Amino acid sequence: MTKMLEIKVPAVGESISEVTVGKYYKKEGDHVQMDEVIAEFESDKATFELSAPAAGIIKKLSALEGDTIAVGAVICLLDTQAGIANNSSEKIQEKEKIVPVPITSPSPAPTKPMTTPAASTSVKTESTFDKQVSLQDADLKYRGVRVERMSTLRKTISKRLVAVKNETAMLTTFNEVDMKPILDLRAKYKDIFKEKHGVGLGFMSFFTKACCEALLAFPTTNAQLENENIVYHDYCDVSIAVSTEKGLVVPVLRNAQKMSMPEIEKSILTLAGKARDGKLTIEEMTGGTFTITNGGVFGSMLSTPIINAPQSAILGMHNIVERAVVRDGQIIIRPIMYIALSYDHRLIDGKESVGFLVKVKQTLENPERLLLEV
Repeated sequence: MTKMLEIKVPAVGESISEVTVGKYYKKEGDHVQMDEVIAEFESDKATFELSAPAAGIIKKLSALEGDTIAVGAVICLLDTQAGIANNSSEKIQEKEKIVPVPITSPSPAPTKPMTTPAASTSVKTESTFDKQVSLQDADLKYRGVRVERMSTLRKTISKRLVAVKNETAMLTTFNEVDMKPILDLRAKYKDIFKEKHGVGLGFMSFFTKACCEALLAFPTTNAQLENENIVYHDYCDVSIAVSTEKGLVVPVLRNAQKMSMPEIEKSILTLAGKARDGKLTIEEMTGGTFTITNGGVFGSMLSTPIINAPQSAILGMHNIVERAVVRDGQIIIRPIMYIALSYDHRLIDGKESVGFLVKVKQTLENPERLLLEV
């Protein structure tokens, strides 16, 4: 007797009512084992997989790749009775010894030399000008155009970025950081740090700790606007921007102001790995109070990062370049990083934004205290 099981799109968060079918790993007629992945879905915040609750045969798929489907809707039917029969037949086949018979393919017949499109265009013309036109016409044949449907994640990112630009009074202020103290400190302690904590000593832990101190010193940079109210936070939930193949995601370090540098490095490593594998949960990406983004890993010298709403400020890191600077009346070469703070001017005044960056700069240029936790 056929026993059909309806497999529905699971709820993945209170604010998510629909998802997009990103990719099918199984097609109609395929056999699946229990917990084997059937499909991958994209929401406006994350990507997640749908696994089979039992073994069976996929009998019907209700949507195509790229279609939007409501949470709770039936995505496919699973014939669980056929799955049992299939398993039995597979066991029988395993017992049989099947000897493959080699098949000898006949030698291919000789083929005539092919004339390529490029060769066919080399026709005799009356003038040099005519030859140029013929070659141009041939080149136009290779001008391809590819159209791809935007993913749900990319569409959501686009809408949010436009909304932030239109709904906030965004402004950006800049400063520079002499990175030599941090580079020297890392060179001195990186091996000890790695041996003791099992994780590398990166730049992000220094910047996260420095930002936490600045956020607590300038509370409006860690606040949010809700209608006509200002919501202040006495904690720092720092969102760390991570680039993935499907777009930018921002997992959150909870209570970062209380975390040690090894804890920050381990958490970032774990969250970044989950982000690139599409395994982040909705909870891991919501509720941040401030964001740090590092365009320097891609070679960016300077940028104006866009606020991660509903937050009010975001810090942009950039690449480290040796530059000529003046110290005590002398021109010397130092590794310099430009940093940028984009902020909502409705809430944060220029004095606070500049003070925030100066605080970050001073902390980073005296990093021993951060590493020693004093």
